[in-house]
Amino acid sequence: MLSVSSVTRQLGDQMTLAKSYVVIAKEKNNLEFAWALSVQIRACQELLSESATRGYPLTLQEAEPVIQELAILLYQAKELHFDSATMIMQLKAEIQGLEEKVNAATLQSTTFGQLAAEAIPKGLYCLGSRLTMEWATDPDLRSQVKKQMHSRKLTDNNLYHFCIFSDNVLATSVVINSTVCNAVHPEKHVFHVVTDKVNFGAMQAWLGINNYHGAAIEVKDIDTFTWLNASYVPVMKQLQDAETRSYYFKGTQDPKSAVKFRNPKYLSMLNHLRFYIPEVYPALNKVVFLDDDVVVQKDLTELFSLNLNGNVNGAVETCLETFHRYHKYLNFSHPKIKANFDPDACGWAFGMNVFDLVAWRKANVTSRYHYWQEQNVDRTLWKLGTLPPGLLTFYGLTEPLDREWHVLGLGYDPNVDPQAIEVGAVVHYNGNMKPWLKLAMSSYKSLWEKHVPYSHPFMQQCNVH
Repeated sequence: MLSVSSVTRQLGDQMTLAKSYVVIAKEKNNLEFAWALSVQIRACQELLSESATRGYPLTLQEAEPVIQELAILLYQAKELHFDSATMIMQLKAEIQGLEEKVNAATLQSTTFGQLAAEAIPKGLYCLGSRLTMEWATDPDLRSQVKKQMHSRKLTDNNLYHFCIFSDNVLATSVVINSTVCNAVHPEKHVFHVVTDKVNFGAMQAWLGINNYHGAAIEVKDIDTFTWLNASYVPVMKQLQDAETRSYYFKGTQDPKSAVKFRNPKYLSMLNHLRFYIPEVYPALNKVVFLDDDVVVQKDLTELFSLNLNGNVNGAVETCLETFHRYHKYLNFSHPKIKANFDPDACGWAFGMNVFDLVAWRKANVTSRYHYWQEQNVDRTLWKLGTLPPGLLTFYGLTEPLDREWHVLGLGYDPNVDPQAIEVGAVVHYNGNMKPWLKLAMSSYKSLWEKHVPYSHPFMQQCNVH
């Protein structure tokens, strides 16, 4: 078989080439020629099988008829432009066409995925409406909640204070419920919730009628914060700019501009309120900030006794090798970024953060945030979101926490380490696959669902499951 003059080798080479031409002939719809090649390929296979069975090689006399027939067919294939050069050109054209289709499908998939992630499930919309009606028609419930709003616990710095800024009633409830269920002393926990005008009644109703093991809860309406105005807040000033509104709310025809970069939620004040916590809660000294897409699995009170070494922000770092470092989030070709920051500095995560508000006020952190937000009015420093300005604002003011405090990726990564999830104090569904959506990954959804009161009458009336 290894000999150049071997009849078996010659037959094998011809058969391999013939198989390639069969594929090409079928693609060109030359089925008659493909059939002729297939007949000779079968004849060739029979000869080789017979030779292997009897234990000695084929002779030229045995193989010559098949070799000649195959040679004629292979010559004809070349005459039909089945040669390699022609086929390479054709394959390149086909590959280019397929790449264009893949790019179009990817863009379409991203668009639909983003729309699905932004949409409010019908059950949650129903729940919000039902709770708003309950709030409007139940004076006893309003009176009960009003009493809680005047509790001394809300400003007692000897207790454990948590901030949640959200327009999602059920998600906020899960964060609170999972926190108190894992707390040794839930009655010493205080939750400060800020929502918008649309969800204010529903949020107060739901958190008022459910039991959270003695924890104190207050709900505020962000629309009543009169100091949050365009003259003070850069994001609100940007909303008055026609070009900015067009970019975020009307989109662009440029397919290279990712859909997520044009999501209006990135200009939502609920999303940016995390940079104003000392002004929202002037009497507090330390808080733990929680996103509404997290689930708490352990007692978090130890966070309040951690030494932040004079820093403002305690957060879990996310850099592994070169991933999630500053250069991933920021435009280091811009001179202001290049001059002030290390591109290899380690990134960190929002979603579970310890904020020392005394150190925050001393360092005037909110002014730093304002400066960088104003510099990015043309979106040349970073593209979107609150993490990039957070990395700039808290640069040199962040204390790394143990990774077990905050496990990320449950909203996009199907391969999060199960051991890390098991030992994690807080697991975070960051990404589009939120646990309250049909997009959610089933392998992680149960961690969230066990804190959802599916048996509640309102939940059943709205078919939330």
